Amino acid sequence: MNVPIRALATTALTILLTTGPTTLAARTQTDLDCSDFVFQEDAQAEFNRDPSDPFRLDADDDGIACEVLPHRTAAPVTPAPATIPQRGVDAGVGAGTVPADLEMAIGVGLALLALTLASGRVLLRRRDGAATARARD
Repeated sequence: MNVPIRALATTALTILLTTGPTTLAARTQTDLDCSDFVFQEDAQAEFNRDPSDPFRLDADDDGIACEVLPHRTAAPVTPAPATIPQRGVDAGVGAGTVPADLEMAIGVGLALLALTLASGRVLLRRRDGAATARARD
């Protein structure tokens, strides 16, 4: 294998091995729902920490997270029985967040790098095969 190609392949492998686990860790972020909080103030603190609301704690977009939860200062209230979701994100079946722009850019970049390396390898094999065939003639 040519030395620049070997260096490029080593660099690509290093990038894949170092960024792969970090993007996986970024995707395994815990999905929080209102049922994960006991009091509304706790949910509001999480909402205030990240106002982009990746966990959709503010369902009606009024700036108040998990309005159905009791407040710390309120008397205990027995909540009405809720229906149990059967499918989807609310049931914990799907991912609750979409990949961030940086994660998408890293994924596309790594895919393009892999495609470039694979096509470079194919071209080198064809060139070496053609040179071997010419040497036999």
